[in-house]
Amino acid sequence: MSLLGVIRFRVCVHSTKLISSQFGRQLLQPLGIKMSDHNPTIVSSPDGMDVAAMRKKYKTGHEAFVEDHLVAKEPIEQFTDWFKTARQLNGIEEANAMTLATATKDGRPSARWVLLKGYGKEGFKFYTNYESRKSKELLENPFACLVFYWAALSRSVRIEGRVEKLSEEESTQYFHSRPFDSQIGACVSHQSTVIESRDVLTTRDAELKEQYKDKEVPKPDYWGGFIVIPEVVEFWQGQSNRLHDRIVFRRPKDGETADGKLLHQGDDGWVYTRLSP
Repeated sequence: MSLLGVIRFRVCVHSTKLISSQFGRQLLQPLGIKMSDHNPTIVSSPDGMDVAAMRKKYKTGHEAFVEDHLVAKEPIEQFTDWFKTARQLNGIEEANAMTLATATKDGRPSARWVLLKGYGKEGFKFYTNYESRKSKELLENPFACLVFYWAALSRSVRIEGRVEKLSEEESTQYFHSRPFDSQIGACVSHQSTVIESRDVLTTRDAELKEQYKDKEVPKPDYWGGFIVIPEVVEFWQGQSNRLHDRIVFRRPKDGETADGKLLHQGDDGWVYTRLSP
């Protein structure tokens, strides 16, 4: 069989797997091969699932998030309003779950889920093991990004900023407010280290529970909190037509002034703007 024949045969068998019909036509036109006008199926996963076609309806155009809908001209109060809505919605089990993205000093990123454990104008707080990968990256490159995503509301909040360790006093106070099992868990796990099996954890867990059953669990030296001091806070509202709403608060640059058109003056030293989706 000639090369052109082979190509024609494979196109016949696999045409439904082409990325798009327009792409297919452009690719095959020089070979004199004509594709049918039907819409090809996009196979975009190893098991044949059409991942590319997965769609979720968000808000409609008349439910857009515009500047007049801001409850405040600074991001912390605006976050409080959205966070309250998320906490009160039955379909959201952990409104305080957030992705924490960090990077090594040479720019290699990593991300994981953590829980927000406090926030205010000073920043957003979470607690972890200081010997974990995320902590090591934060200590050598003290900048992070937090992302909340509340799917039931089609809303997301992204926070970027500098990171600092919380005081030992504050970390200890929070540690002793946790349930007993959680305190023991923090003592058991040397986070991100390699272990032989889960039995290592369960055995140590049982030992420590017996040891501290009638007394206070001491906070490990390697456990404590961080605070992300916000420099950029973006509020994202999804739209079904993908013309999503993005309103971003940030600290102004030196000498920068709000023009009231592209850049608006906010409160507490913030400015805000709208980004194209």
